[in-house]
Amino acid sequence: MTIADDTGVRNFSRPARVELFKMGVEGLDDILDGGLSRNHLYLIEGDPGTGKTTIAMQFLMEGARSGQKGLYITLSESKAELLEIADSHGWSIDDIDTFELEHDEKHLKPEKVYTVFSPSEIELSETTNAVLAEVERLQPARVVLDSLSEVRLLARDSLRYRRQILGLKQYFSGRKCTVLLLDDRTADGHDLQLQSIAHGVILLESVEREYGIVKRRLEVKKLRGAKFREGFHDYCIKHGGVEVYPRLVAPEHLLTFAPTQLKSGIEELDTLLGGGLDSGTSTLLLGPAGCGKSTIATRYAVTAAEKGARTAFFAFDETLATLAIRARGLGLDITKHVNSKTLLLRRVDAAELSPGQFVHEIRNLVEDHDLKLLIIDSLNGFLNAMPGEQFLAMQLHELLGFLSQKGVTTLMTLAQRGFVGTNVDTPVDVSYLADTVLLFRYFEAAGEVRQALSVIKKRSGEHERTIRELVMKNGKILVGSVLTEFEGVLTGAPTYRGGIENLQGSRFMAEQGN
Repeated sequence: MTIADDTGVRNFSRPARVELFKMGVEGLDDILDGGLSRNHLYLIEGDPGTGKTTIAMQFLMEGARSGQKGLYITLSESKAELLEIADSHGWSIDDIDTFELEHDEKHLKPEKVYTVFSPSEIELSETTNAVLAEVERLQPARVVLDSLSEVRLLARDSLRYRRQILGLKQYFSGRKCTVLLLDDRTADGHDLQLQSIAHGVILLESVEREYGIVKRRLEVKKLRGAKFREGFHDYCIKHGGVEVYPRLVAPEHLLTFAPTQLKSGIEELDTLLGGGLDSGTSTLLLGPAGCGKSTIATRYAVTAAEKGARTAFFAFDETLATLAIRARGLGLDITKHVNSKTLLLRRVDAAELSPGQFVHEIRNLVEDHDLKLLIIDSLNGFLNAMPGEQFLAMQLHELLGFLSQKGVTTLMTLAQRGFVGTNVDTPVDVSYLADTVLLFRYFEAAGEVRQALSVIKKRSGEHERTIRELVMKNGKILVGSVLTEFEGVLTGAPTYRGGIENLQGSRFMAEQGN
């Protein structure tokens, strides 16, 4: 607003803050920075089955909870169908007025077909007048019009359709109504003219996958005069409505924390890592299948839980029963920590996973439950839930940045293809994202397949540049002394220059009397 003073200079004053209407959809109001500015017209676009009707009903129910009158105008679905949708989510929509446009069956008779006037000229006017009369009668604060495809068919040409939408926009703005227009995108291509008229546009999409559930995501295309979180955000339709998982942006979550070190409970392993894993860092456990990555991760989880640190273990590849049995066989009782709620053990099905939902759950654990240690076993399963490996790296970058700023220590396992020699390959290179890389390898010695581990890098401090033997037998996890008498261990076919009795595995077997 401009104000002229005595000198004739025009000064600008800041307008009053616009009142926001919450959508009532978990996560969506966060993306919209609080909700939608009132008294404007908004467009929700999406193919059939993407949840437009569900979001619209949540919008009206949120208004009813705030004492605002809501009106659902349905031109395509019947009122009975809306009640079925509400019942499927356990909702009651008694506080929402529903206006269903009744189609006269007499129009189906041949003698009732229009001959002088076009059907659009009569039916569109009748539809519009009926809708406006209902709005005048109820004086609602929130209105949903479902759907624009019916109006588009009645208008028949783009000019008449655009004028009709502009007329509705002007009408509702004068009635102090906040309006959601639903469009199923049955027209060819994107209706850019409609997007230009609307004050804000929310696009809903279904991304087909070759196997598993359909991935759903939304994007706020525009929101005039307001900030919002750009990009795609995963969402799902579950019992109780639509739930949106805002894209994680690490710089929005800055926090200082007192640095600590996480011990493994194995002295030699801690020595190899220069004393332990630093809080707020990420560690990648890299190696072929079966070489001990999950076992070492479980050892860290139990040690942290024993010290009272809240820990979460997400298993993609192994069932929880098998994990518990294998851990018990190595002297690690994870069941008691699960029962005490210090350790959260979660089985994740990659075919049923939305990556945004997975990241959102981790974020809630950090912010609401003071998570200190996160274990993802393995990234191969997480990769299977992503549309491409380049998106996995981007998603991990934001997630690890967020966890680092919250002081959470992260362990991630990644299984390589192949077992020994030069045929060991990594399905996706994310080693550059991790602060520490712990490399596992098989090697041959005296006719026996053995395991070795070493620290390839550690950004947060010094570490040993040595290779040690890893032994998992008879209920124990042991890390041996430095393999100084071997050359080429990491190739899988080393040259041995010492006595076989110097190996940790051989000494362990001798001590057991074998």
